[in-house]
Formats: sequence, structure tokens, C-alpha cells
Amino acid sequence: MDQAESSPAPGQPEPGQPERHGRPDPRPPEPAPAPPSGPAVPALSLEHPVIAGYDGSASSRNALAYAAGLSRRLGRPLLVIYVCSSGVYCEPLTGQVVGVARDADALERWLLTELDQVTGQAEVDVHVRTRRGSPARELAAAAEEFSADALVIGAPTHIWHRVVGSVSGWLARHARCPVIVVP
Repeated sequence: MDQAESSPAPGQPEPGQPERHGRPDPRPPEPAPAPPSGPAVPALSLEHPVIAGYDGSASSRNALAYAAGLSRRLGRPLLVIYVCSSGVYCEPLTGQVVGVARDADALERWLLTELDQVTGQAEVDVHVRTRRGSPARELAAAAEEFSADALVIGAPTHIWHRVVGSVSGWLARHARCPVIVVP
């Protein structure tokens, strides 16, 4: 038998394996990571977009129109972000935590339809993303993630927001890009 085909002597490492000193490792080998479950969201690579936070209100429609015009004038892509709640709530009688499934495709179609109505199908490179969580924190995170040139949002419409604070107020203090609040 050739030396290349021979098996290693007891206590010797397999060819290509690191040599271990001391006791053998009693742990089983770690399994390969499982592929992610659910639909994979393709990585978005945008260079300094104008981000528009949109929630369907009249002021956010105005902000969307302003953001589309700004992105066209700057020659930057427009990233429309819709932030929804976590979609989880607790049923009062049983205490069971229930998640609400949302159709991401239908939501994206709705956002693109809104954009077409607001901007009149302007020639802008548009991308749509939805996120879950706090609107202020998610918009700030997206602005930082994509190194946004500007973050455009609608002004708060409820008097309550002037008392306890608003998304626009929080973003003006915490976002790392210019924040434009449109009435």
C-alpha cells in the first residue's frame, strides 16, 4: 500500500486537520448553519438615497411628493420606508400572543400606487422597504444604514404629539442626516 493511501497512526491527526495537543475534544462537531427560513429580502445597495417615511397620512403624502422632487433634483434614488407595528398583540381573554401576518407584496404595491398618485409617475429611481418597530428608530436606522442625503417625513397632525413628542421631533434630535418635516 502507498504511503499516501495509508491511514494515520493512532493519535495522529487526519491529513488536512489541525494537530491537537492534550485530550480529544469531547464535543460533537457543530452542524452547518441552516439556510434562513422565510422569503429572503435581497440586499439593497443604494448610494446616498433620499428617504421618505410614509404612513398614509395627508402630511406623509406631501412629504412623499417633496422627497420625490428632491431625489430627482439631487439625482439620487428615492427610498420609501413604511414602518408598521410589530404585528403582535396579546389576546385579552386567553393571554395568548398572536401575530398578524401581512402580505409584503400587497403592501409594496400599495406604496408604489401611492407614489404614482402623489408624484404623477416622475422619473425617479424608487425602492420600497417595509420595517417593523418604532417608526422613529427604524427611520433613523435606515438613514444611517444607507448614508441618506436627507430624511423626509410628514409633520404630526395630532395635538397629542405636541404634548408627548413626535417622530419628527425625535428624528430631529437623533438622526445623522438632515431631517425635513413637511406640513
